[in-house]
Amino acid sequence: MSSGNVFPKGFTQNAQLPIRVVSPDFGHLAAKTIVGYNLTHRLPYYFFLFMREGEIHYVIDGETVVLGKHELLFSLPSQLQHLPLSVDGNDYFKLGFDDECLSRLPRQYPFLLNPLNQQKIRFSPTAAKRIQAVFELLKGLLTVSDTDPQLILAHLNCLLTEIDSAYFTGENKPVEDRLTKYLGFKVFVENNLTDHPTIKDIAQELALSTDSLYQLVKHYSGYSPKEFMTNRLILEARRRIYYGERTSVKELAFELGFNDPDYFSRLFKKVTGKTVAKFIQDLS
Repeated sequence: MSSGNVFPKGFTQNAQLPIRVVSPDFGHLAAKTIVGYNLTHRLPYYFFLFMREGEIHYVIDGETVVLGKHELLFSLPSQLQHLPLSVDGNDYFKLGFDDECLSRLPRQYPFLLNPLNQQKIRFSPTAAKRIQAVFELLKGLLTVSDTDPQLILAHLNCLLTEIDSAYFTGENKPVEDRLTKYLGFKVFVENNLTDHPTIKDIAQELALSTDSLYQLVKHYSGYSPKEFMTNRLILEARRRIYYGERTSVKELAFELGFNDPDYFSRLFKKVTGKTVAKFIQDLS
């Protein structure tokens, strides 16, 4: 977990916590603050958008998410987000906070690892009322910059607990140990991504057979462990290219742990349908 406040300057609404809430009538940044803030950017913090009414289209890592009434979108640090041009006519709450804030909460929230690979959560009408109430309370607390951070954290914990519960609804109550193992797989992949660990190494780390690991990852992600890691590596390549970190193909391959740039190039085209050069050209 990273330390330090990674919020852009002027974002936080509390003197001691990196957190911001925005609604149609509250929390919007001054025009001078957002000058030069690109519509497409790599998130340095956790971002949530809850729709009370209306519909909005967000693009996360190149995928469009359509969000409607009583639905919530969440994005994680390092994901690429393309902001919509307008949210006029919608009723919503936005929330942002970073790892410093998260580290001060009393528990872990498994949904933040996104094990089911879904950026959108739908709430029942009853749950949506609770979510709205917590957002309203957070909004009230953040109208004053010197609010006791413990009050804010208590409500943020309630909100994330509610979201965590809704995220896993419909999973037919998966066996806790299996979900824990899958979360362990995702964490291991993130921490060792550019080392290209073997399936055998990961299975041993998680105390699983390679067949059990395959079945586990396939169940939760829809991909084999190898496909999952390949897609994650190419996603990281796309993020670095898209965000302007446009070194040569050879340098990018080496940065991502590929010893053979030609193999990386073939893999990139296989996954994205485009060569690296074409991908960069289409961004221009």
